[in-house]
Amino acid sequence: MDVDNKSLAAQNALLSKLGISTTQDKNAVPKEELGQTDFLKLMTAQLQNQDPFAPMDNGDFIAQMAQFSSVAGISKMSETMSGIADQMGQFRVASSVNYLGHSVMIPGNLARADDNGEIHGAIELERASVDTRIEFLDATTGESLHMLDMGGQASGLSGFAWTDLPEQYRDGSRGVRLDVLVNYGDGEGVQSLMPNVYAQVIGTSNTATNGAGLLETKDYGDVSAAEVLRFRL
Repeated sequence: MDVDNKSLAAQNALLSKLGISTTQDKNAVPKEELGQTDFLKLMTAQLQNQDPFAPMDNGDFIAQMAQFSSVAGISKMSETMSGIADQMGQFRVASSVNYLGHSVMIPGNLARADDNGEIHGAIELERASVDTRIEFLDATTGESLHMLDMGGQASGLSGFAWTDLPEQYRDGSRGVRLDVLVNYGDGEGVQSLMPNVYAQVIGTSNTATNGAGLLETKDYGDVSAAEVLRFRL
């Protein structure tokens, strides 16, 4: 029993040197991790209380110092990365504001006439087609307004335009639906394809998706900036 008391007393003395109180404080918040100061205190106490006839090996001491440097470096890197993330968030917001009032090309089949009274867009083919057509319809009634025959197209992105819209559609107040029909000549017949159209940006959000800001667009709502194919003034 005396041995246990002596051991406890020695332990309390060591903790006292480290500035660690052995008295339990009911209101104290538990400490879940050691900081750099605690690490240095522990190392200093270890050196002060080592056996003089069997001192710490130099290799062990260097290993502990290396570990301390690694922990300090990781902590500093974490702070730096956090700062960079905050700056990137501010940069995304500033960049997104530049889109306000302009148009961006995004996947969609609902379009409106631009300031010139025209509709522009693009289709992306996975392979060359033998026949490609785009039908323009009234977005509300479904009435067919125009058929654009593009013929055979190479794979990749191909632009299109409808420039002679009826008068009632030229101010952009009425939406136009686009149905893209593609025949790849592989015996599977005509297939539907989602086009890419221009949508006006009416707002921005600092909420990021996959590292990209959100753009509030007319007709399509929130769209990730990563989905934007082109930007138009």
